Amino acid sequence: MIPESVFSPQTRDWKSCLGESFRRVADLLDYCNIELADEMQGRSPDFPLRVTRHYADLIEKGNASDPLLLQVLPLAAEMQQVAGYQQDAVGDLQAMPVAGLVHKYHGRVLLPLTGACAIHCRYCFRRHFPYRDAMTNGALPEAMMQYLARHQELREVILSGGDPLMLSDEKLSGLIQSLNQHPHIRLLRIHSRLLSVLPQRITDGLLDVLEAFDGQLVFVTHINHPNEIEPLNQAALRKIHQHGHQLLNQTVLLRQVNDQANTLASLSYKLFHSHILPYYLHTLDKVQGSAHFAISTGKTCRLYKELQSQLPGYLLPRLVSDIPGKLAKTPMHCG
Repeated sequence: MIPESVFSPQTRDWKSCLGESFRRVADLLDYCNIELADEMQGRSPDFPLRVTRHYADLIEKGNASDPLLLQVLPLAAEMQQVAGYQQDAVGDLQAMPVAGLVHKYHGRVLLPLTGACAIHCRYCFRRHFPYRDAMTNGALPEAMMQYLARHQELREVILSGGDPLMLSDEKLSGLIQSLNQHPHIRLLRIHSRLLSVLPQRITDGLLDVLEAFDGQLVFVTHINHPNEIEPLNQAALRKIHQHGHQLLNQTVLLRQVNDQANTLASLSYKLFHSHILPYYLHTLDKVQGSAHFAISTGKTCRLYKELQSQLPGYLLPRLVSDIPGKLAKTPMHCG
């Protein structure tokens, strides 16, 4: 048996690993031994390619239809203008009473801390988000602090982005100190793609910083396909679990990526073996540039019914949509 230490997520510094990310489509395709006609490739200067080497290593070499590759490869289809697809697909901007604070649902607020992410998923619903107006630099600004103080009904703060774990430990420490000044905030939820695509980020130092929060921590991973789970990120996830923190997963339903019940069932089992509970299965947010990932309502319902027949209830994620103006995620009823 290979010693677990071989798979330690702390083997290398996470910033060095991040620096090795692919930023050019040609470099990624060459690394994956894939040829793609020029007319198929997309060129989006506002949302360029970014892929960690860890994620690229999981792509099947020579396979232009690999489900992991399709999530990150810019295609010409992104340039098409499709009716119903817009820049603010989930209504974040209309629910932002203070710059950098989104308050859509009762009892919780979301902080999109940074536009930086270790990987640029082509279906990202915040790919057009004006992060410059929303970012915080560690300690929360006074306007946010006053808003949290005025709203004593708030129980949870959700850290999002981009990816909140792209912030340094020092900046996250300042944020935790700010939140600890509001004793009514009892839950801190951290949504991060880095948990799987840059597992080197999960260090003892990071967990020490986050565990300074006076309440309870919940981590939400974003994993769409079972091939995204392998020993290195499982070691990082195990470290979080061993510290006693809850791990949940959100999956986005994507055409040609995970639109088969067997794939989603395999994902649920692999998540569970990695100490993660399947939480949400999201329908695609209709953000401009993502229409080629869409799945029809009819196919979605057929797929979900098949998934229900394959999984025990505790491994079945809830099928939901994020509809602007609604008071919570909207369950999709398939009859």
